[in-house]
Amino acid sequence: MPSTTSGRIRRPAALIGAALLAASVAACGSADGSSTAATLPSASASATAGVLGISDPWVKAADKGMTAAFGTLVNDGDADVTITGAASEVSPMELHEMTMKDGTMVMQPKEGGIVVKAHSRATLEPGGDHLMLMNIAKPVRAGDELTFTLTFADGRTQTFTALAKPFTGAQESYAPGHGDSPMPEMNMSPAA
Repeated sequence: MPSTTSGRIRRPAALIGAALLAASVAACGSADGSSTAATLPSASASATAGVLGISDPWVKAADKGMTAAFGTLVNDGDADVTITGAASEVSPMELHEMTMKDGTMVMQPKEGGIVVKAHSRATLEPGGDHLMLMNIAKPVRAGDELTFTLTFADGRTQTFTALAKPFTGAQESYAPGHGDSPMPEMNMSPAA
């Protein structure tokens, strides 16, 4: 994680991280030979347009039902950015959060979207904010690459790709309408 001064990420470290992320994505192409590098913002676009950098994106492998996507959202811009929606070809999606309700940790839609403050990061993680795939149309197997499109409050969109990984932790309970089950102890690390 870049060093901070008074809670703000130092721009050189953040820009270097964004450049490394863009370079690593540029080295990976899709099966048809095209590159996904154009879907991620460059460091300068991130700083001027307020578009997010996305590091370590991943999705929990699942055979059916629901699953979720995670990663770290980086805002090197001078204005807050609000994600108001997410989409995938695999399933309808919602922005979700985990919160305490009547003494139980439950998952529910995140009202107002996910805000990434200027010059900061927001983590999408099991047991916290995440992008929820509501009813997957086909199994998501470890090693699959899924494409997601984020929609921002100002109408802009951004696409990114996440790798599916096996993960047994954070079996969250669901808010009313999503089912009710007790939440067991949570393991926050994906299997490699």
